[in-house]
Amino acid sequence: MFGLLLFGLLLVAATTHGQDFQAQSLARPEDSPRNVVLFIGDGMGDQQITIARNYLEGARGRLLLDEMPLRAAVQVLTVDEQGRTVYVADSANSATAMATGKVTSRARIAMAPDGRTAFPSIVQKAKAAGLRTGLVATSSITDATPASFVAHMSLRYCENPAAMQGAKIGFASLPPCKHLLKANGGPGSIAEQIASSSLDVALGGGLKHFDTPTEEGDQSIISLAEQNGFAVLTSLPDVQQVASEKRLLGLFAESHLPERWRGEGGRSSESPRPSWANYLNQYIGSVAMPEPMGCEDNPAFADTPTLVEMTDLALQRLRNPRGFFLMVESASIDKASHQRRACGSIGELKQLVEAVSLALDFAKEQGNTLVLITADHGQAAQLIAQNSLFSAYGIPVFTPGQLSRLRTPEGSIMAVNYATNNFAYEEHTGVNVPLFANEEGLGRIPAMITQPDIYTIMYDYLFDIEK
Repeated sequence: MFGLLLFGLLLVAATTHGQDFQAQSLARPEDSPRNVVLFIGDGMGDQQITIARNYLEGARGRLLLDEMPLRAAVQVLTVDEQGRTVYVADSANSATAMATGKVTSRARIAMAPDGRTAFPSIVQKAKAAGLRTGLVATSSITDATPASFVAHMSLRYCENPAAMQGAKIGFASLPPCKHLLKANGGPGSIAEQIASSSLDVALGGGLKHFDTPTEEGDQSIISLAEQNGFAVLTSLPDVQQVASEKRLLGLFAESHLPERWRGEGGRSSESPRPSWANYLNQYIGSVAMPEPMGCEDNPAFADTPTLVEMTDLALQRLRNPRGFFLMVESASIDKASHQRRACGSIGELKQLVEAVSLALDFAKEQGNTLVLITADHGQAAQLIAQNSLFSAYGIPVFTPGQLSRLRTPEGSIMAVNYATNNFAYEEHTGVNVPLFANEEGLGRIPAMITQPDIYTIMYDYLFDIEK
């Protein structure tokens, strides 16, 4: 027990020491505020962007991302618990790289591969230097990407006190995070860390992780947040009753926010159906492909705040003479892909583009605002041929995965394929991801960087550090 208590004290001391150092040496002068808005399209690789462009604007059209002044490529870096290279990331370690500039292993939230050493984040350093800070996400605000900017946790699913004791995915038991319980000298669950944080704005889903007792059991985590000075919102119009200087914690869904679009009638991707003759010989017989469909509004989205509405609220609240840092995550590009829902990903990428447009207008009006748009990792969803080249020779070739065939506004059929595994849940891929920037990025961002470099670029910009 003494060792665990000592670790907890070291964890808090390390984080606090980093904050104190930054507050003393890098306090922002009031006459030259700098702002950073980082957009993370979760799982938004070039395949996802191309699929969305084709559906939303046509093959000859352009998304707002295509008009950005700067585009670079980002190599995603991941290691295992022994420090050996891993070639496919998850959202926890990739967000940690951007939030802290450190490479770590999958599932770690701003912690080293050992699961015990905390990495101070850009949010904590900016706040300690007198800037305002905010997080916006269409996921639960406790999910891996937003959590990595404000919390420290050995495993991403330890979002509330009960989960710290261990959790399950289906029949699989997941290890606990008991060494980070407050009773053991740790910082407590991700939700408790957010509720106790100095964030100015946190907007997203995840009500179920806050509407639950704290580890001590003497109050709810919502009460803990309110005690710490947050106004807790469960609907966006509630903000009209909140004083402008009040810090905001918006919890607009029990878990992740619903996807804005869905396939017609709620359809997802489906498997091609080969004839019996094809089972006998792959060169004969026939195959029935899934019927084409379009995308439609998701009824479950209903009164859900849009990403652009939440981003607008965050920008209003964060604007101040000292500058700010804001991270905005469009989470369901990834989450819809895990479930093989092409329309969910397209609708979510559309949300990201709308929010980016708002931020670019803000940057032009405000000045001294770096806007970055990137992805945390690649994701399932591959644009493949609607008709296989082999079909011209009468060979019934088909994907071993699952397929969405989308009717596009151009009058064509676009085939989106999911085939990373044979399980119910698609997985990430290990590609480079894009990085886009407004004019403030020119001269600051080379053509090829690694993911931890994003942290350095943001840090240097906020604190006006010349190389």
